[in-house]
Amino acid sequence: MIMTRFLPTLALFIFAQAGFIQAKDHPARGVWKKHVIQNDIAPGIKGQATQINTVVAEDFDRDGFIDVMASFQGKVVLYNGPDWQPKTIMARMPRDRNFRVAKRGCIHSTLMDVDGDGDRDYIGSNRMLFWLECPAKPFEEEWKRRMIHMEVNGAHCVIAADVDRDGRQDLIANSWRDQDETTLPNSIAWFRVPENPRQDDLWTAHLLADRDAPGRNHYHGLADMNGDGRGDVCSGAPVGAWFAWWEQPEDPTKPWTKHLLSNDDPGATNILPADLNADGKLDFVASRGHGDGVLWFPAPDFKKVEIDATLADPHSLATADLDADGDLNLATCSCVLDGHAVWYENDGKGRFTRHVIDEGQASYDLRIVDMDKDRDLDVLVAGHSSRNIVWYENPLK
Repeated sequence: MIMTRFLPTLALFIFAQAGFIQAKDHPARGVWKKHVIQNDIAPGIKGQATQINTVVAEDFDRDGFIDVMASFQGKVVLYNGPDWQPKTIMARMPRDRNFRVAKRGCIHSTLMDVDGDGDRDYIGSNRMLFWLECPAKPFEEEWKRRMIHMEVNGAHCVIAADVDRDGRQDLIANSWRDQDETTLPNSIAWFRVPENPRQDDLWTAHLLADRDAPGRNHYHGLADMNGDGRGDVCSGAPVGAWFAWWEQPEDPTKPWTKHLLSNDDPGATNILPADLNADGKLDFVASRGHGDGVLWFPAPDFKKVEIDATLADPHSLATADLDADGDLNLATCSCVLDGHAVWYENDGKGRFTRHVIDEGQASYDLRIVDMDKDRDLDVLVAGHSSRNIVWYENPLK
């Protein structure tokens, strides 16, 4: 069982400032209709965890309908939209370096065209990294599994991005376990895709955070924060209580420079680069997924501003223009059973109003996707302790 908090929640005494709102719900601006893809995952074998920690979406079979892929009970399951018929494409997680199997399945995942054949493959993480090759007929043919790395251990986040600026996507993943469980403890790594990824050779890890990301670093994002044309990486750590970003050097295989944003945020998990006040400068938006609250760090001085100090355990975070008014809004969801799925309406200047999407829904992972292809953005949720997969239809007309 995953603990919902690494540290006791601290009382927050926060005074009103630009961007801060009292955590009071405002009119919802329409009802977000809930659609169930998978409901109430039943216990499997003895000791089998039932949380659903990660979900991704794509029209894999190119039939015009979005499909969904999720991981739970050690499996990876593909759901055929719009009727959501399930197909298990991986029945058992691979063994880790100590020959253990992660019974809960992947802790995070991403999609990436690993083999350059024009479709996106599945990358999964937990105590190791692996990828599943998308076949020509995703619901009929085998998804072949290949290993990426065994020492990037405890990966709570995998993202695809062009780190080295060669026009091809790379992989970024974190390794937060200690030296007793991995040779790459308290680190964040990036990987170039090998020339022939279908071979069984493991990928080479380049450490951008070399043992300087302690405290169980969680989720991260990439963007050019200092205008030098190179992508920088941000992350947060719940036990370490910090948010930070790493500046990419000219040679990305060399050591990256760490910049601390905060070291007094117990439960820190998610952080993303985003221009929230439309001033042309990238800010950071973050959440304390094993604590309380959503916050942001406005550029250029990155002084912390609370958005909502009371939302419990917001262990997922995404930015998108949900109301189609030209600025970035936020979406998040608690990871506890009595939590809330919410979105924050931005007035364009970095002042936010909270709207509840749903109550009693938990989540470790949340994605913004046009699920029904009606040209607005919906919210897809991996239900964690809710043991479900749902999506919420945007009421925007």
